[in-house]
Amino acid sequence: MTAITPETGLRARLHRLAGRAAVFAIAAGTCALGAPGAAFAADQAPKDDDQTVELHVSAGMRGLIAPGSSTSATLTLDNGTDTRLSGGQVEVELNRTPLPDDAAVTSWLDDGEAPGEFAAIGADDTEPIDAGASATTTIFVPEDTLGDLAPGVYPLRAELTGAKTGEDAAAEADTTATTVLIVADSQTTQIGVIVPLTATPEGGALLNAEELAELTAADGALTAQLDGIAGTTAVIAVDPSILTAIRVLGTAAPDSAREWLTRLDGLPNARFAVQFGDADATAQAQAGLPELLQPTTFAPFLNAADFPQTPETVAPTDGTGATPGPTPGPTDSTALPTDEELTAVEGALPRILWPHDALTETDLAAFTGYLGEGTTTIVPSSAVGGQSAAHATASGHDLLVTDATTSAVLSEVAAEGDSVDRQRLLAEATARLQFAQARSAGAPLLIGLDRDENRRADALRDAISAADSLGFEFAALRATTPVAATLTAEPDTARSAAVTTLLADESKLTAFSSILEDPQVLLSPERIRILRTLAVGTSANSFTEDLADHQAQTRATLNAVNIPPSSTIQLLAANADLPIAVRNDLPWPVTVQLFVSPTDPRLDVKPMTETVVQPNSTTRVKVPVSARVGSGEVDLRLSLYSPTGVQIQGDQTVRVAVRAEWETIGLVIFGGLAVLLLALGVIRTIRRKRRETAAEDEEAVATEPEEKRD
Repeated sequence: MTAITPETGLRARLHRLAGRAAVFAIAAGTCALGAPGAAFAADQAPKDDDQTVELHVSAGMRGLIAPGSSTSATLTLDNGTDTRLSGGQVEVELNRTPLPDDAAVTSWLDDGEAPGEFAAIGADDTEPIDAGASATTTIFVPEDTLGDLAPGVYPLRAELTGAKTGEDAAAEADTTATTVLIVADSQTTQIGVIVPLTATPEGGALLNAEELAELTAADGALTAQLDGIAGTTAVIAVDPSILTAIRVLGTAAPDSAREWLTRLDGLPNARFAVQFGDADATAQAQAGLPELLQPTTFAPFLNAADFPQTPETVAPTDGTGATPGPTPGPTDSTALPTDEELTAVEGALPRILWPHDALTETDLAAFTGYLGEGTTTIVPSSAVGGQSAAHATASGHDLLVTDATTSAVLSEVAAEGDSVDRQRLLAEATARLQFAQARSAGAPLLIGLDRDENRRADALRDAISAADSLGFEFAALRATTPVAATLTAEPDTARSAAVTTLLADESKLTAFSSILEDPQVLLSPERIRILRTLAVGTSANSFTEDLADHQAQTRATLNAVNIPPSSTIQLLAANADLPIAVRNDLPWPVTVQLFVSPTDPRLDVKPMTETVVQPNSTTRVKVPVSARVGSGEVDLRLSLYSPTGVQIQGDQTVRVAVRAEWETIGLVIFGGLAVLLLALGVIRTIRRKRRETAAEDEEAVATEPEEKRD
């Protein structure tokens, strides 16, 4: 089973900042007045991950404190070295010059650069820490120390000094961490979070029973997704392929998978269905497709034995003129689910698309043609010039806009497995939400998390809870007055070209599948793999690799039925059957027609022979031939076609060495040998008779004198 993960996160940022001395993290504790707190973690990458000292500090809830309140800074020091860390001192400093925008936040968190002066707001001594251990201390910061901070986002840093490591405590372990402290009143803007729910199988078509059992187990990835969503107002973007994979198995589906599906249906969260396999509608529109790609049929995945028979009772005939007859009884019939039933998402809102963001207004018009009037497209704010209001229109087309910057940070939160490191990201997300609310001027905001199939439940819940509002309603958001927007993104020509390439390959496979009794056993999984290759969550690099892999798999399938290369065939008779091998590497039997034609009229062959080749096997097809000459070499042209006339393999040449006179010579030799053997037999018989006669004569002569003496 494969998985999609975002190419962002704290570790990615650490790599960008490689070369600094140590890693710090600042995480926040609770503050007075029941107000939320702050969480911060350092972003400085160590030279040796196994030999680091990390500092984590938190203050407030997710970096947030109320104006005029006190707070507490909780500092955790991790000794990742293999020697004891001596005692030292930690100091927390605040810069009272607020950061003006997202760019300033990025500059501060990534590069440690911020205008203004820092002043200490608290300090404490640290105790020695053994190798591999950690310790925590809390510094209370009263409201008088914080002063009268106006609402805003402020740089905060912590420093560890005086601590040393090494056998002789000679190596200094001074480190510095950066984060932000947000001062703001309680949130009034309505904010919603969209969580994509996807899962990619190893084989590329549908998840199998083993994969479903793993994903829906108590510690499975799909279970973690529902655990993180439960109890929130998050909007779920469901990939129908997950539900289909469970339903096609019928009673053979793992119990945990069926329970997971029941649990999903029971959640009160609003939801909508993404395209099957999370395929990208933008690429399809830019490729000029008249309609969105859909699975062809799920019939090849269904096994009637996995669906219980339902009794079907024939209704009696009513009416006074009806002829009396036996009472109708129940009959058994197997009711297989339809494709619509297999893909249905219970309670899904209709006509919503969440495609790749490289779309244009022409694509929006195509989406309306695909789904009908009232189609809503979800786009990031980066695609509409940075405006963050959640509901917008572009040339009359309905849009839902996710704040790109905040969505990216909260996606990192959802992907971060370490709860301490996660706190710093939560503080950053809180800061960016403040700027987004300022840009939206009170209009609702929307967050769209990245596609990620490996989130932990607690990380996902933290990401959702950092933004979503109590009582948020997705339907109400769509009913708000939209703001005008203009799409500014450029088309992604690589993805649209890939659609054309994939469909051209599918066309070849469609023709090739005519060798199968049921072509859909090949074509149905192929269409699903195409949809998954076009998945929205695939990065540019992964997309190129996936496309190349898909093309390689197509070539392998087209070459799976062939005539293996052969050495020269010896024909030792004027009339014989030539054995021609036909190989089938597919998991299904195939019916092919072998066409044979000689390059020389000295050899007559049967032009066409039809045969069935079993799965994963090689069959030798016997082709009758007749030689008109005694000897010589003749080339035969071989080719394979389907019963409908589709060429499966082009001309291949095999050489036949004709030695038909050898049959006559052999017969003469064997006939001569037979005559010789007969002659030798006659001679031996005559000689034996003569010996027997001579012996009788000698015996008669020997007995005659005895008779005379008597």
